[in-house]
Amino acid sequence: MLVEARFHGPDGSGNGGWSAGIFAALIDDRGPVEVTLRRPPPLDTPLVAVDSEVRDPEGRLVAQVRRVEPLDAVVPPVDRASAEAAARAYPGLVDHPFPGCYVCGPDRPDGLRIFPGRLPDGRTAAPFRAPDEVVPATVWAALDCPGGWAVLSAGRPYLLGRIAAQVTALPRPGDECVVTGVRVGGEGRKAEVRTSLYGPGGALLARARATWIAMPTG
Repeated sequence: MLVEARFHGPDGSGNGGWSAGIFAALIDDRGPVEVTLRRPPPLDTPLVAVDSEVRDPEGRLVAQVRRVEPLDAVVPPVDRASAEAAARAYPGLVDHPFPGCYVCGPDRPDGLRIFPGRLPDGRTAAPFRAPDEVVPATVWAALDCPGGWAVLSAGRPYLLGRIAAQVTALPRPGDECVVTGVRVGGEGRKAEVRTSLYGPGGALLARARATWIAMPTG
């Protein structure tokens, strides 16, 4: 089990959604499965599966994986024109805590280039063109950052702590999709979000719920 360096999020660690999708394969990478990240996933490091846990070569706990009940809640769909308009106002284009993120980093021409902008009702939306190679972890990654950008603000970065996903179908390479996100609760440093991925024609491909944790400031 390996998180390749090109799939990084914050510098030096794996993108949370992609990593969770890799780890979910211990049970079922199409879900419904929940992955809790206990430390930043290391890059290019052989990881060991111990029952439903992922550990690094020193035996430190990286993630825990468990099966969950089917996910019912979805974020309502957004038409592609509205998603494209939202993406043009994506705040990460001018102020991004991790500009090299594989999913939403503006400095990654080889990434997924999902740029979630805010809609008037507070949801996020972004167009997403499926890459040439699509695996379940691609969908987990696409479901990740649009939720984070529902809570991220200038000078207040968050990191993914836990995500549960359910993948109904994979997009085909080149499919023009839309991903939506919304904050649904949380308190203190924790924020609860939901995300949904829609394929061409508006078919629901996948959904997720996640907990994001604000990084300490000062």
